[in-house]
Amino acid sequence: MAYTSLKSAPKAFDQHKRLIVVQVAAVVAIVLLFFSKPFLSEGSSGHELVETAGFGFVLVCFLGRLWSSLYVGGKKNDELIVSGPFSMTRNPLYFFSTIGAVGIGLMFGSALAAAILGLASFLVFRFTANREAEFLFGKFGAVYTAYAGRTPRFWPNPMLYRDQDQLVFSTSALKSTFRDGLYFLALFPLIETVEYFRAAGVLPTLFTVY
Repeated sequence: MAYTSLKSAPKAFDQHKRLIVVQVAAVVAIVLLFFSKPFLSEGSSGHELVETAGFGFVLVCFLGRLWSSLYVGGKKNDELIVSGPFSMTRNPLYFFSTIGAVGIGLMFGSALAAAILGLASFLVFRFTANREAEFLFGKFGAVYTAYAGRTPRFWPNPMLYRDQDQLVFSTSALKSTFRDGLYFLALFPLIETVEYFRAAGVLPTLFTVY
């Protein structure tokens, strides 16, 4: 289900600066992890378990973002989407992205890295969600107020799930989300490669991350 505004709307929130901050922070965090080592020995059963859990989180992120894009792709800021994943949380894309950030830390084998990356993502997306909420309220008014009143801002509530019989989606938006998700998945073989070079003594270890 979606609602289209019939009145003049305020200017949409520009996410460009937020995207730059997230991308720069992600690159810095990953580079730092490359020159550190996890507390759990690489190759140990504990490390492999945490790493596998991390890959599972990243996979959930990838699939969840694709699912969300089916509903909102190409329609964001033009329609108020309230069905599918948007019936359980107002910000499913941000929720799944945060899950992916936690997964990246776990793939490295570090609970601390997972907590830091997850918290940083949550705070950035929380700020962005607040700004977007102001825009949506200004555009959709009472309709958005009613939606926000029954739908959690971030943490999904599966009990609220509802869907629509038919769905029209943007193939270009879905392709874009798919490409973005591949960056998350590509980190798994990249981390495995880094672990190989670290074990071979090619990469220096500057500190240990718990």
